[in-house]
Amino acid sequence: MNAAEIRLLVVGPVPDGLAASTWGPFAIERCDSLNEAAVRLRDASYDAVLIELTDAASAERLPVWPALSQACAEAAVLLVTGAPGAPLVQRLVERGVQDVLPQAEATAERLALAVHLAIARQRIERAARKAYATDLATGLPNQMQLLEHVNHLLALREREPAPMALLVIRIEGLTTAEATLGVAAAGALRRKLAVRLRAALRASDVVASVGADAFAALLAWIDTPLAADRVAAKLVRSLGRPVRVGGQEIAVAASAGIGRYPEHGKDAQTLLRQAFAAAAGAVPLGREGFSNRVERGGPATAANDES
Repeated sequence: MNAAEIRLLVVGPVPDGLAASTWGPFAIERCDSLNEAAVRLRDASYDAVLIELTDAASAERLPVWPALSQACAEAAVLLVTGAPGAPLVQRLVERGVQDVLPQAEATAERLALAVHLAIARQRIERAARKAYATDLATGLPNQMQLLEHVNHLLALREREPAPMALLVIRIEGLTTAEATLGVAAAGALRRKLAVRLRAALRASDVVASVGADAFAALLAWIDTPLAADRVAAKLVRSLGRPVRVGGQEIAVAASAGIGRYPEHGKDAQTLLRQAFAAAAGAVPLGREGFSNRVERGGPATAANDES
């Protein structure tokens, strides 16, 4: 990496000495909560996001933070917490978090090095994903391929102006399905959801995997900007029907966000960031089953709560 400033968003206190570390230079922005961080991620881009969650309960909830997929897609995400256990670390790494550090080891110099290495790892991973255009878990285009599709379409729109939209559909329930039914069942659930999304759209539209709990849909041709709202509502409804996996009916919840061209931006990353933020802020809709109520902290009362 060169000596360009590293744009770092810190959620929580900024460790003394971090800004002056030899692993910088850092351009640091600080916020107090994950909710505030989600707003910052909507409005700006960062090279890394450093999150400090001192209590175990808050750290355990991080995998279902609505903005985590967006954060991991755009930045190298690191967590500092009290004493992270192996199950939590595995869940976070599977979601795209680059590093989890015990608070006792989180000196300013150690954190600066961890941020530096996390950004380097993420850039290597992005290059590898660019070489492979497909998300192997679902068979859909991955985020890098989606952004190429969007950029090609935007170039066409510069010559032939017309509305288009990029949707992000965030799923609640995959994490709980994995914890309850196992990794293989959660993978099968995600693949079936991908098939359902693909079937609900036109052949000219592009469906892609953009995170462990998120899909995107590029609507290349829409008659009016409001058509995107109708498609988003249709996709959320299609995912509201229970999915049969391993002989069990699994309910998920979904929320959708829209990045509209040219209203929300004229480049692929800006449109995707807008759609991610809108999806994270929307209320998920779905059956009152274990695979969405538990992740939002409410009681689960449906029959399929039983493992």
